[in-house]
Amino acid sequence: MTHSKNIRRSSGKRERLAAAAAQVLHEKGVEQTTLADIARAADVPVGNVYYYFKTKNELVEAAIDAHMQGLRAAIDALDALPTPQERLKALLRDWVEQRDVTAQYGCPTGSLASELDKRADGLDTAVAKVMQHLIDWAAEQFRAMGREDSGELAVALVAAYQGISLLTNTFRDPDLMTAEGRRLERWIDSLT
Repeated sequence: MTHSKNIRRSSGKRERLAAAAAQVLHEKGVEQTTLADIARAADVPVGNVYYYFKTKNELVEAAIDAHMQGLRAAIDALDALPTPQERLKALLRDWVEQRDVTAQYGCPTGSLASELDKRADGLDTAVAKVMQHLIDWAAEQFRAMGREDSGELAVALVAAYQGISLLTNTFRDPDLMTAEGRRLERWIDSLT
């Protein structure tokens, strides 16, 4: 549930446009973002955007896919840690490291999900899959800790993060996320 401020210039134009779409949509929102904004962030001539994406919705879909790819990469790195508790706490630390960006713009995936929920074009279900993937992974971690209520705990963890992301953004206070991250680490420790 993170995004890179720097779009890699070495990647292909399509990938740069998708990464730029994820970044700009996070910063400006779907309705305020133009194709020119995304082209500028990707360092691609605006006319080239149409070669890869015919509509703004296709760019939004690409941004959602970029969120999923980023989540999968993060999960792969977390899965290298030896215990489910360490994996969950490392996830929390990753979230807390993004606190300044979250204070400014909110959670990249959560903000997009909230905005797309107001539309009737199916993009809301696409972004929900990203959230579901995170919940499913967290449930696996809680299950590996021997918890029969792993699904409920996973939802509680993601809900706590989304809630603190909203408050961190609303009050522009990154310290709120830091404090909640510490509380959630203690909560994870208490479940063993």
